[in-house]
Amino acid sequence: MKKMLLFICLALVIAYVGLKLLFPLPDENFASRTTHQGPDWEGPLGRAVAPALALHDGLNGFRPLADGRAAFAARAILIREANTSIDAQYYIWQDDTTGLMLLEELRAAAERGVRVRLLLDDNGIPGLDGLVAELNALPTAQVRIFNPFTLRRPKLLSYLFDFRRLNRRMHNKSLTVDGIATVVGGRNIGDIYFAYGEGTHYFDVDTIAVGPIVEDVSDAFDAYWNSGSAYAAERVIGEDVPDDPQIASLAATARDSETGRDYQKAVHDTDLAQRIAARDLPFEWGAATLFVDDPIKGLGLATDEQIIVDKLIAAAEESERSLDLVSAYFIPGENGTEVLTRLAISGVAVRVLTNALDATDVLPVHSAYARYRGRLVDGGVDVYELRAMREDRPERSLPEYLAGSASGLHAKVFSFDRKRIFIGSYNLDPRSARLNTEMGLMIDCPGIANTFSDTLDNSGFAYRVDRDDNGRLEWIERNANGAVVARYSKDPHVGIVKRALVMIIGWLPIEWIL
Repeated sequence: MKKMLLFICLALVIAYVGLKLLFPLPDENFASRTTHQGPDWEGPLGRAVAPALALHDGLNGFRPLADGRAAFAARAILIREANTSIDAQYYIWQDDTTGLMLLEELRAAAERGVRVRLLLDDNGIPGLDGLVAELNALPTAQVRIFNPFTLRRPKLLSYLFDFRRLNRRMHNKSLTVDGIATVVGGRNIGDIYFAYGEGTHYFDVDTIAVGPIVEDVSDAFDAYWNSGSAYAAERVIGEDVPDDPQIASLAATARDSETGRDYQKAVHDTDLAQRIAARDLPFEWGAATLFVDDPIKGLGLATDEQIIVDKLIAAAEESERSLDLVSAYFIPGENGTEVLTRLAISGVAVRVLTNALDATDVLPVHSAYARYRGRLVDGGVDVYELRAMREDRPERSLPEYLAGSASGLHAKVFSFDRKRIFIGSYNLDPRSARLNTEMGLMIDCPGIANTFSDTLDNSGFAYRVDRDDNGRLEWIERNANGAVVARYSKDPHVGIVKRALVMIIGWLPIEWIL
């Protein structure tokens, strides 16, 4: 038996070393560094934004994007209005209806001479290699891939011999056009992030921003674009492009689908393009700070000063009256639990909204969160769990603000004293804190922050987690008028098998990677 175990261990070591040697990273990341172009004040966006910026010297303008259709339309229109440059970075870019349509918008922009730089995390682009190669082959387009999988098929097998590096992903999301406007927030590119109506999709939030903050986002993009984790697409996936271009034809098929026609209608119906043409773009104004991890976090080399977790904790601890936290994946850990309960005990009204078990799409995250749920409730934190709402009307209060009718939460938004609001990619969990790279905007704008917090006052979209008369956790469901309609002694609308899985997963020592 000992010899057999020794043989197995030796075979595993040989396989590990062999795969590392067979599938190494490219010798060089990219041919040369590039940086963002300056703001184009002569393009459509520049001419539209300049008058408003002149009236709000030194401030930034914001247009929060709540509804999924509006978020898609904003991206499509901004890309169409681009005159000189587009810089985009995303964790996930799917090859579905909205993903193909927006990829075609980038291709068309590059065809008309706009410089396109697209940075994609390799974990979020399965099956996209051919289309990425096609876009990358255009003279005015460049694609780079963050922390690439050196074994392309099956990609996930790369985790077996390069787990430490591949476990670190670029979770950032931004789209910056002409150095004038940027979109930052929680949405990836794909149908589930822009969807509405019935079916499985997400609540999410991002915002268009103009003003000095755009330069900060552009500088951050340059840092990631030229980082040690970014590789030119051709060095990862090769330079072979299909003989027949695929992006335009696939996007045409997507546009002609029922779903595609709905999104085309959303683009047509929004007034964003008309307001750009009329130089009449309304914004809410305020100061802002970009919170962004140093890209060397992707290599595991960042110090505490180079990541944003401590900045967010400091902002929370500065709260005097209220702290509202919306996080799709919420694992506060020992430190976070202590901070939140200490604030609640001191008199700060602390609210947390995360996914209920019937709405989550990641059981291990919910399992880890459940360890802290009771302590948060006992410490005075108001804990809410979003209900799965596949059959609910899309006009409910929170979906109106976040993304339309949906079945799960994906937003990461924090409101501090109803005066400042953080909109970004950062989940309140160990992965965002220590493994993935993240970014977001801390916005000093009471109008936006207060509106966001107001949406949480209507608890009809979520279960309130509290203690019953016997001291056990219970889930309280209310209607839109605040009346109690049901009380549950266990995670609502979830079967025994799913609850058992959550319990079993909770025994595993995996919280650090969640």
